Amino acid sequence: MKRKILLVEDNPATVDIIQTELEFLGYDSTVADNGQKAVDMSSTYLPDLILMDISLPKMDGLEATALIRNNPKTKNIPILAATARALPGDREKCIQAGCDDYIAKPFTHRELGAAIKKLLKD
Repeated sequence: MKRKILLVEDNPATVDIIQTELEFLGYDSTVADNGQKAVDMSSTYLPDLILMDISLPKMDGLEATALIRNNPKTKNIPILAATARALPGDREKCIQAGCDDYIAKPFTHRELGAAIKKLLKD
């Protein structure tokens, strides 16, 4: 059975690219296009991993991550921050909010695959 990834991303072009990558890497994915949907979907979809953008409408990825971490049903789901925020301190902000790891956009197919495998311990 394929592992499930919740892709949290609001840019349709980026969604297309990342979903293609995830499919190529052998994962099933579904999309939440804002932070509130990510929080709601994480407890119903119960993904093996959440790939979380940080700059999102309605609720940013940091707030969504904190809410996911506070839900007993979803608190142990690995969260990989995938963001264009690559300034000094941004990685630390993501980790402090509850993300397990951080990858800066743009990333390569190989970087994405390695980051996911590390969190899923594949």
